[in-house]
Amino acid sequence: MKLRQQTLGAVKRLVVKVGTGVLTGAGAAPVVAQIAALRQQGKQVILVSSGAIAAGMAALGLKQRPKKLEQLQACAAIGQGKLMAGYDALFGKHNLHVAQVLLTHDDLRSRHRHLNARNTLLQLLTDGVIPIINENDTVAVDEIKFGDNDRLSALVATLVDADLLVILSHIEGLWDRDKKRIPIVPAITRDIESLAGGTDRLTSVGGMKSKIEAAKIVTRAGTPLVIADGERADVLAAILAAEDVGTLFLPKSARLESRKRWIAFFQKSAGTIVVDDGAKRALCDGGKSLLAKGVTRTEGDFAPGDVVSICGADGAEFARGLVRDGDVIVHRDDLVIL
Repeated sequence: MKLRQQTLGAVKRLVVKVGTGVLTGAGAAPVVAQIAALRQQGKQVILVSSGAIAAGMAALGLKQRPKKLEQLQACAAIGQGKLMAGYDALFGKHNLHVAQVLLTHDDLRSRHRHLNARNTLLQLLTDGVIPIINENDTVAVDEIKFGDNDRLSALVATLVDADLLVILSHIEGLWDRDKKRIPIVPAITRDIESLAGGTDRLTSVGGMKSKIEAAKIVTRAGTPLVIADGERADVLAAILAAEDVGTLFLPKSARLESRKRWIAFFQKSAGTIVVDDGAKRALCDGGKSLLAKGVTRTEGDFAPGDVVSICGADGAEFARGLVRDGDVIVHRDDLVIL
């Protein structure tokens, strides 16, 4: 309880992600009512909502999620308007305005567009509006997709310096191998990752595996995450009251500054630099820049200004950075230890 209170007691700005399973179960009205209650308490809330493709599927009479990209895009085009119309009506009952924000990965990869998106979202929050975010599935292709709304919600929370990310699903949290809920995850270890599975729902993507990936992003950025049952009554109030609800993933102690978050999480690696053990120690423990003499090999075609993955001799990525031209391959100011 004390650890939860320390982590969640001062939340002012939060991102709430609602999965398709919640929307097709209890529906959106209970979540909307809870968000409205948080707004009355002066908290700023961004909603990342799944459901557009499912709404389009329902309109077309489809029972299973289509596999072809053009079919998914068509469902999104049909369902996005229906989803927003529903939210507009529900939030309107609480005298709240909503704003639709559709994003692709390209929107946040460009530094200029990244900052524009951040500024727009922060202005909407200042104006008391509820931003409702979804991936722009109508135009997104594999190369520019976030992958799923769990990851998207993590990136949005990172983008706006949220104090908390809440992922509401149809499960009560992360289970251990005995099917018991794990209350708190201090760090995401290989054992924790091994507990994650996909989803068997016909209208959804993701599952616990994508939620763990989201947790890795936000906790490294310095933001806590709670995964909880979206159909539980007043679940958001219970979380913010530090009750033993869901699974709390604790953040790293230091919050990354904005530019390093952009390097670490909003870029797709253009290649890989493999370094020797001495260089790895210098980067991780010594706070040094990456010099050419520490590089054992490179993979991919990249140039100065590109973001690359930095791996040890075992091939595991432990850092990312912006490549420079010269003996200093990646300067410390452009380097993020993952």
